[in-house]
Amino acid sequence: MNYGQFLHMIPEAMLVAVLIGFFIADFASANDKRRKWFNPVACIYLAVLTVVCILPLEPQTAFGGMYVTSSAVNVMKAILSLASLIVVIMSRRWIDTEESRAREGEFYMLLVSTLLGMFMMMSAGHFLMFYLGLEMASIPMACMVALDKHRNNSAEGAAKYILTAAFSSGVMLFGISFLYGACGTLYFDDVAANLHANMLTVMGMVFFFSGLGFKVSLVPFHFWTADTYEGAPTVVTGYLSVVSKGAAAFTFMVILFKVFPALYVEWHYFLYIVIVLSITVANLFAIRQKDLKRFMAFSSISQAGYIMLAVCGEQTMGMTALSFYVLVYVVANLAVFSVINVVEQNNGGTTDMDSYNGFYTTNPKLSFLMTLALFSLAGIPPFAGMFSKFFVFMAGVSGHTFDTTLGSLAYIVVFIALINTVVSLYYYLLIVKAMYIKKTETPLPTFRSDANTKLALAICTAGIALFGVVSCIYQWIYVAADKF
Repeated sequence: MNYGQFLHMIPEAMLVAVLIGFFIADFASANDKRRKWFNPVACIYLAVLTVVCILPLEPQTAFGGMYVTSSAVNVMKAILSLASLIVVIMSRRWIDTEESRAREGEFYMLLVSTLLGMFMMMSAGHFLMFYLGLEMASIPMACMVALDKHRNNSAEGAAKYILTAAFSSGVMLFGISFLYGACGTLYFDDVAANLHANMLTVMGMVFFFSGLGFKVSLVPFHFWTADTYEGAPTVVTGYLSVVSKGAAAFTFMVILFKVFPALYVEWHYFLYIVIVLSITVANLFAIRQKDLKRFMAFSSISQAGYIMLAVCGEQTMGMTALSFYVLVYVVANLAVFSVINVVEQNNGGTTDMDSYNGFYTTNPKLSFLMTLALFSLAGIPPFAGMFSKFFVFMAGVSGHTFDTTLGSLAYIVVFIALINTVVSLYYYLLIVKAMYIKKTETPLPTFRSDANTKLALAICTAGIALFGVVSCIYQWIYVAADKF
């Protein structure tokens, strides 16, 4: 074996080294009651990983083409590493609680394990490599959801997640077996070269689409999402909502364009239906929610529909819009979860939306930052969310003309997404209304955020304010996508 091939997968090699380091550190310091150094060390590791992924890289292959990477893949790895860094920063307050302190090492090891699986999934050039990466990400994620074992909701959410993941994996493998039977290979490039539109390959594509739709939590594959988000620790919910979704959406796009060009029309029709259902159904259910974590679950399903809208258009523009949308979604969503986390830790674990009534009167700074994040998620200018939605809408119709059936459907889907943006603005403003307008005799008490929460909110707020107006960020992503 040529061991020099491992130099082509430096981010993954770093994650393996970090995983081993965390295991040794956790084992060696197990008797220490308070390991104040553990969280900063984890943050430094992830910061270095983010910088490594940002560095320019030429397209590389390893292990006979099973592992493939490029600048576009590394951009998404950098975005997910940044998201993981923010999650680890905001986790400090939760980790310091009496019931969670003993599981600090487990949390970091599981997080790195899931990130390693997602990296392998995005860099796969072979269906088996892709599937191994998917399982490497899914199984530790279920363990993360169940970390808060003293709460029944945590175990229930983990059980629903792992059972649905197992079923979706079976469906996906069933579809992959159809593709193997039709093409005689599992390499992406070879499948694309031998794939022809017939009943066997279309069914294989549909089953594969259904299995991966679970990871992105698209309607109708979304039923696990609300219960899992509610049951998981808030820090884990934030990680699940951005990192897992971003990796799966990017992989989805890569495989659809690389493997299924012969079924371009078929998967577009399927994708249009799923996008409209995801955005519309999630918006309608979000309005009805009373628990803030369940609310954010349906918000994330709707956001997944917007993310997948980028897949409908031309490849370079679509990949750029998808990566940029995920970047903006990371900072906006994690800002909301940072506030939810600090409120939960200071208010007896409550995540009920009514408890935020009058929040501005006691915690004006947190209310203001949460408002900025919600406005960005809703796509209100001048925040970064408005620019990300604009680029996704433009990508959705790129490469289409209105005089064709597929092109006219693309414009109709984008129009429906625009209408749903107004609906999403309404339910995001419900939280703003609760914080600023609704009165209560017992508002949340005034409390001070810890330093880690302040740092996480500072990073997220800077991203919300700057990512939309600092054009070099979008240009960096576009140049990387153009070389894919």
